[in-house]
Amino acid sequence: MTSEKESNGLDNYAFALEGRFCDLPEKGEDLDSSVDEDTNKLAYCVTDVPPWYLCILLGTQHCLTAFGGIIAIPLILAQGLCLQHDGLTQSYLISTIFFVSGVCTLLQVTFGIRLPILQGGTFTLLAPSMAMLSMPEFTCPAWTQNASSVNTSSPEFIEVWQSRMRALQGSIIVGSLFQVFVGFSGLIGLFMRFIGPLTIAPTISLIGLSLFDSAGSSAGNHWGISSMTTALIILFSQYLRHIAVPFPTYSKDKKLHTSRVYIFQILPVLLGITVSWLICYILTMSDVLPAEPGHYGYLARTDLKGEVISQAPWFTFPYPGQWGKPTVSLAGVVGILAGVISSMIESVGDYHACARLSGAPPPPKHAINRGIGIEGIGCLLAGAWGTGNGTTSYSENVGALGITKVGSRVVIVASGVFMVVMGILGKMGAIFTTIPSPVIGGMFMVMFGVICAAGVSNLQYTDMNSSRNIFIFGFSMFSGLVIPNWILKNPKAIATGVVEFDQMLQVLLTTSMFVGGFFGFILDNTIPGSKQERGILAWNKAHEDDSCETLETGEVYNLPFGLTSYMSSFSWLRYIPFCPPGMSSSLDPKQPLGTPDPGQIMIGVGL
Repeated sequence: MTSEKESNGLDNYAFALEGRFCDLPEKGEDLDSSVDEDTNKLAYCVTDVPPWYLCILLGTQHCLTAFGGIIAIPLILAQGLCLQHDGLTQSYLISTIFFVSGVCTLLQVTFGIRLPILQGGTFTLLAPSMAMLSMPEFTCPAWTQNASSVNTSSPEFIEVWQSRMRALQGSIIVGSLFQVFVGFSGLIGLFMRFIGPLTIAPTISLIGLSLFDSAGSSAGNHWGISSMTTALIILFSQYLRHIAVPFPTYSKDKKLHTSRVYIFQILPVLLGITVSWLICYILTMSDVLPAEPGHYGYLARTDLKGEVISQAPWFTFPYPGQWGKPTVSLAGVVGILAGVISSMIESVGDYHACARLSGAPPPPKHAINRGIGIEGIGCLLAGAWGTGNGTTSYSENVGALGITKVGSRVVIVASGVFMVVMGILGKMGAIFTTIPSPVIGGMFMVMFGVICAAGVSNLQYTDMNSSRNIFIFGFSMFSGLVIPNWILKNPKAIATGVVEFDQMLQVLLTTSMFVGGFFGFILDNTIPGSKQERGILAWNKAHEDDSCETLETGEVYNLPFGLTSYMSSFSWLRYIPFCPPGMSSSLDPKQPLGTPDPGQIMIGVGL
């Protein structure tokens, strides 16, 4: 997910280490005025612990913010897995991805980057997964496309979808090992030297563009319902986002009173889906929507999967290998690797954005390395559990930090626990599968459009008056659309005589993000151009790493449970890329935390 990777409305950023390190100035204001202005301060910064009820409330809110992206992935994968008419299995996939996302969030906040950042399914792995499932050997049998002829409990049907899922699992597990290696070895810094905005822009944009068929297929089941869903999400997220709604609240000081909450800005997708879902229910109960299969608008009814809720167990416990022993193919692994690299680059941008919005110091190298490594472990777990996807940092939740002014990582811990609980409650996943297809299509229209635009926004760092940059971006984008489309229409065109090599090329050349990113990477690194013209200088400045170790940096990014203190006794551990360096020699231990010396008063990044 990439909707706010590089800019979160805080382009002029600084923070002061004056008692606390979580004061955030608004754009265009100087530091002194921002410190005096209470509205610009975070209510809780990274290391603070809000009251338990606030942790539960805001943790639930973060889950709901990520709701659209998390449930969209298994619903899209269901098409490639031949599960369009098996709502019960779809509910199991939704429960599994919620469970794994919660576990990965807890790992990331506790042992990874240690910032308040949520983990969830990633669209960067969805594109190569769908490309893999589009290969001729994975084409769904015709009888699985007919709802009346599918027996979802038959061994034949179960083997059809589980064989495809096991192939995805094996590829994701092997591909995630590469991310684990890159993160814990510190090679992510080497990767970032050669990857700039002209590589990122086409890669991310083509993720959204390549999914247009899924959006069109779902929305086309009833354009009226899907258009209404899209219009509602746009209304809530764009036109009503600055309108605060009063909610009754209670506190010891003010007793029962009302607080104004920007509910439309925080939960536009959830509100849009809920309202459309409710309208579809009313139209179904009043028999306005056709009751005969095959008629236009039939798939907008809410009673098509009513039996799924009754069939789903109250509690389900996802476990590794629940779909069988994973299988590995070279083609699948290579395709997943392309998605893994894109996911790593996105996450680095997320870490810096999250640090800015939560009032934390810029993440040091060891924290970034650890964060990428833990994300790799998260993808490994997702592959083992069988979500059909991996995990990555969610930028929508990073943006929510700036809205709520609560940057505490304890809130994200509560969110992770909430997602684990949602994954265990089988009925919860079953409810989500009853969302009508046109409502999902309307959500896709907005979501994929935002992903595409988020990729293009990376061009702000480059000189787009340069004919060089215009050529690279235009050619990369066009190639990323033309080549995969031609390969899909001519699947037998690749015939080298080596089956494994043919399959690998098939997956890579039908993955739009790989084709566009590949051309962007090669051309940007070979065609002569200055670093300023290429956007490298502005890009590096935006992702500048503050390697200065301060007490505040250690407080945020050091390992928990006294592990950093224990590890500091072994001098050789400081040379391991993901281990925090010892602090005792660099700072006076007698110096109190709230009164840094004058040389440490200002630590920040000017963007």
